[in-house]
Amino acid sequence: MILIGNGKVITFDRENPFLSDGAVLLDNSRILSVGSFGSLKQQYAEADFVDAKGGVIMPGFINTHEHIYSALARGLSIKGYSPKGFLEILDGMWWNIDRHLDPDSIYASAMATYIECIKCGVTTVFDHHASYGSIRDSLFTIEKAAEKCGIRSCLCYEVSDRDGTEKMREAVLENEAFIRHAAEDDSGMIAGMFGLHASFTLSDDTLAFCREHIPKESGYHIHVAEGIEDLHDCLQKHGKRIIDRLLDQEILGEKTICAHCIYVNPHEMDLLKETDTMVVHNPESNMGNACGCPPTMELVKRGILTGLGTDGYTHDMTESMKVANILHKHHLCDPNAAWSEVPKMLFENNAKIAGRFFNLPVGVLREGAAADVIVTDYIPPTPMNENNINSHILFGMSGRSVITTICNGKILMKDRILQDLDEEAELALVREEGKKLAERLS
Repeated sequence: MILIGNGKVITFDRENPFLSDGAVLLDNSRILSVGSFGSLKQQYAEADFVDAKGGVIMPGFINTHEHIYSALARGLSIKGYSPKGFLEILDGMWWNIDRHLDPDSIYASAMATYIECIKCGVTTVFDHHASYGSIRDSLFTIEKAAEKCGIRSCLCYEVSDRDGTEKMREAVLENEAFIRHAAEDDSGMIAGMFGLHASFTLSDDTLAFCREHIPKESGYHIHVAEGIEDLHDCLQKHGKRIIDRLLDQEILGEKTICAHCIYVNPHEMDLLKETDTMVVHNPESNMGNACGCPPTMELVKRGILTGLGTDGYTHDMTESMKVANILHKHHLCDPNAAWSEVPKMLFENNAKIAGRFFNLPVGVLREGAAADVIVTDYIPPTPMNENNINSHILFGMSGRSVITTICNGKILMKDRILQDLDEEAELALVREEGKKLAERLS
């Protein structure tokens, strides 16, 4: 057993949202109890003790849209790359990089990402992978890194027509194989989805092939209307908007994530709501790629299950939270916007999204939930209670506030030191693979 105590506990459990001097007791992969520190410390004196030292104890963060394959792009310079729009960013940078990935660099990308996730308190990741230079078994390679690092992961491969029919089919089969593999795993640590790039890179024939190979009761993870070009392509080629096309292609549903959804109209929002399709907002990526600001506040207002991701732009969910808060205030010229919506997306909706894929509750501290717990060194300088939790997180914490990360009952980091993982050695391999990738791209 592990007892985490001597701190303020944020549970995100509506029945018991906050304890000013609380503790969380873990029994293997589950939470056994949440209560007062004094009581649990006395009752379970033999438990291994993690001292929060007056900081904040809370559930591990969930990232519902990541791009692990982009990890080795940091500091990378590609000769002749000077994009003038989103399509040139995709073709000149990201599609160029993924064509040059091999199994070693895929693994290194995953290790780099997962190590940073641990350091930022992220314990569950939904990744959307692409490596058209090395497709087969690429998801299984990422799974090995996830298992080594101890991070809960839902993986998929990005199907696209951009590199021809043969590679498209290989990508489809990679999704199918991994989804079936994950379905047989009972650890609660791995899940699979069927990845799709975006409407403008997917023909009707390709989507028909995907339908033939997607395992029953699985869902899709697809980029939707991230750039205006995606919408224009769909209107010109198919005479309909993107969400209408996805409905006709049997892609929407409660197990499907539509990432971005920048250029969607009220009719499309109605379809997302009616089909119980999930949406994930990625504010920094949308701003960095100059794609525009999605109608996220309206999506949340309409009751569409809308989560928060990073699109690989960062691995720090508090950073994404801060940017989303400011972006929608600025975009709507409304200082009252996003105060409640963004925390709901990060802490409530991300947990609901994860709950559709993993067989135990995550993102909450209560009896029976996943033993995914983080400790931060944030000691509130002003009163903290259940009514102002979100404000303290927004203005007082960052990913680097996390000092201890526990996932599935295993301590992954304690006092900022990774446990059972040689960080220096792993990052040395990452740097070597990053150098090799840069050389291949040059």
